[in-house]
Amino acid sequence: MAAQALPHHYQVKATGKPDTYLALSVVNMPDLVVAPPAQFGGPGDEWSPEDLFMASIASCFILSFKAIARASKFSWLSIECDSEGLLEKVEGLTQFSKIVTRANLVIPATQSIEKAERLLHKAEQSCLVVNSLSSTSQLECLVTVEDV
Repeated sequence: MAAQALPHHYQVKATGKPDTYLALSVVNMPDLVVAPPAQFGGPGDEWSPEDLFMASIASCFILSFKAIARASKFSWLSIECDSEGLLEKVEGLTQFSKIVTRANLVIPATQSIEKAERLLHKAEQSCLVVNSLSSTSQLECLVTVEDV
């Protein structure tokens, strides 16, 4: 499917009752159950808003990298992304104050580690989720060469 011109519009519906978890729904996708995280007294066995926030950063980063690598004709074997956020009180508001994204990229021996790192940093700069944040963001890269 071809990309559409901006602006884009996204809509998620959240519903809940006093004695149930939340249900998130988006047209044409299965519902997602959401509950408070264990850190806020929740059960810790369902996705939380905090988990979804960090998941959106990690997945946006990888999808940005995939698009940039494709446009750059850069071949790679696999990528894993771990995004970690620090939630704390800042000037009386609870917010994520720091996010560290650790990208572990495996490339074939025919590719350049320097180019891989450049593309990973370009992906971070292109990630619309990270660009929408006011907290500091940091990328840590690990590129591994693998003979195929």
